[in-house]
This record gives sequence, C-alpha cells and structure tokens, in this order.
Amino acid sequence: MKVLVLGASGGMGYALVKELCARGISVVAFARGKEKLRQLFQQEKLVEIIGGDVFNLEEVEKAAQGVEIIFHAINVPYEEWTDKQPQLLANILHVAKQRATKLVMVDNIYAYGRSNGKKVTEDVQKNPHTKKGKIRLQLEKMAKQSGVDVLICHFPDFYGPHATNTLLHFTLEQIVRNKRAMFVGDLHIAREYIYTPDGARALVELALRNDTYNQNWNIPASDLITGTEIVSLAQEIIAYKKKAFVVKKGFIRMLGMFNKNMREVVEMFYLTEEPVILSGEKYEREIGLFPCTSYQEGIRQTLESIQQQS
Repeated sequence: MKVLVLGASGGMGYALVKELCARGISVVAFARGKEKLRQLFQQEKLVEIIGGDVFNLEEVEKAAQGVEIIFHAINVPYEEWTDKQPQLLANILHVAKQRATKLVMVDNIYAYGRSNGKKVTEDVQKNPHTKKGKIRLQLEKMAKQSGVDVLICHFPDFYGPHATNTLLHFTLEQIVRNKRAMFVGDLHIAREYIYTPDGARALVELALRNDTYNQNWNIPASDLITGTEIVSLAQEIIAYKKKAFVVKKGFIRMLGMFNKNMREVVEMFYLTEEPVILSGEKYEREIGLFPCTSYQEGIRQTLESIQQQS
C-alpha cells in the first residue's frame, strides 16, 4: 500500500508519517518545505519526499500518482482561511476523484460551536457561531458532496513532537528556554489536549478500514488537564521554577491591533473559557480503546523534542 500525506511537516502530518511507516506502509510526504521534510524523514526508508504547493493542482496530481489514500493535514494561517481553505480542499477533492483515492481529513472542533458543558458526539447538529467554525462546516459539506469516499476526524488541540503551530507548544517552548511561560486562557479550567502520536495511531486505524468512510469520527484526548497541572508537570521534568503568565482575551485583542493572526484568535478564545470536550463513545464501541499516552509522558517527550530542535 502507498499513501499520500499532505502537510507532512506539521505536527499531525509528522505523526501520521511516522505511524504509517511503523506499520510498513509506503508514504509520499508532501509539504512546501522540501528541506524540512528531508530533516524529518531522511532516515525513513518507506518515505518518498516531495516538496510542492497544494494550490498547484499539477503538483498534487503528480504526488498522488499510485496512492490509495490521501491524508489531508494541511492548514493555513487564520487570516487566509476565507479564501484559501475552500481552494485547497477543492484541489484535494479534484485529485482524489481523478485518482479514485480515499480521503482522510484532519479536522478540529470549531464546527461544533458551543457545547453547553456536554460531551459532543458525532451526530450532534453542528451550529458554529464563529467565522472559522462556519468555514470548517462549509469544508465538511464540500467533502461530503464531492462523491469522494471521505473520513473526517475531529480532534481537540494538539501537542507533541514538531507540533509547533499550537498554543501548548508556545507555552512549552518558553519553559524550555527558561522564560516566563505564557498560557492562553484560565490556568484553572480543565481542557483537552491530544498527543499527536496517539491521534495519528487512532486516525490510521480508522483509515485502514473500509467501513469507516463517509462518516465523522471524534478522536478525544485521554483526559482533561489544567494549565496549572501542565506547568507543574514541566517543572518536575526540567526543573522549571518560574510562574506562568496568563494571557487574557483583552491582551489578545490588543495584539490584534498590530497582528492579523492575533486578531483572528480573539473569536476562538471562547474555547479556553468553555472547552468543547469530545465524546469517544463511537470509536470505543466500533474500533476499541484509544491509544493513551499520559500527559506526564507526552509532555516529557514534547519537551525533549523542543530541546533537540533548539
């Protein structure tokens, strides 16, 4: 079997490539930065590296030659979502249809909207109240109406090796550098973070089955954890002694006056105050137990990864 991972240099893309290789599956690793792909996967004999632009249809078509499954793990900066998210998915769907491949989409929780304190199941009616949540729902509808066999997986916030574009990475990186860590949101509210190797393992398990497509699946974390507990674990692992600085909504809004991406973060701040918690009942009922790395071990490995890259 041969598969294509789009966005292979990102946090979940990297974890997917590693998980697929561990299962003996040949992988085409596709991302814009070819040199970064080489740094990440030059030791993997089952990986073919292709640097390219997902907005270039010919490059995606070439990368997808001979593959059975396309994994879509690409993201773009918030300020480009309105125009670029539909465009990149349209290209991917076109290629999947032309090549008669299955498509696996890495999705987040934005389309669910507010959960009102209840665990969210896959069959709940999606009612997003944010611009980005509405875009995610638009993308889901595009995929389901395309005629391509699509598997859509919803994940909470990521953390893990090479998951650099995440809020928790931002905090952990400052801890590694022995700076005062900035934590976005209330330190005392328990939230859900998934360790990317666990998420990749669950996602690949779904992708390799025939009866899981044309459905939505939730991939929750093993447990909830507060910011205070995260900082405490990091302190135990690398002898960090500084207190965390809480980044509140007003501070993000102020930064948004000078930074487009920060301006877009403001509307998603509700997730730090009213966390959306995913129900994993469907997966456990139909597939089995989730991969479960403890936060202590996951944070330790993430910190080690950051130290190696510093």
